[in-house]
Amino acid sequence: MAKLTMVFGGLLIVLSAGAFAVLHHLHTLIPGGFGLLLVIFGALANTEETRKRMLFMHIAVTVGLLGFLGTIPGLIGMVQMAAGHEVARPDAARVQALMGTICLVFVLLCVRSFVAARRARAA
Repeated sequence: MAKLTMVFGGLLIVLSAGAFAVLHHLHTLIPGGFGLLLVIFGALANTEETRKRMLFMHIAVTVGLLGFLGTIPGLIGMVQMAAGHEVARPDAARVQALMGTICLVFVLLCVRSFVAARRARAA
């Protein structure tokens, strides 16, 4: 799961770099910050020590959850745009929606992994 965390962090960094290259707004660097945190905690979780791995993966999933929760306005903006309404900053809504989707998938995969690990320990 640690390597997958680093992959999702890399996806957020690529999203950030691409959005910054196209839009030239400093706010587009926010996904890169979250991605960098995921890469760092994924690298720290890539250890044989169970307690450290659990700690850093729980921190990583918390970063992912905060990343998702912070993008809810962008997700709402995408729904409004899909319904034909105009939003104040459509590019920001698109970047937030992409970041939110990446973070949500990451969090769901982590939760699934945590549940499977708990069941394996109980068995």
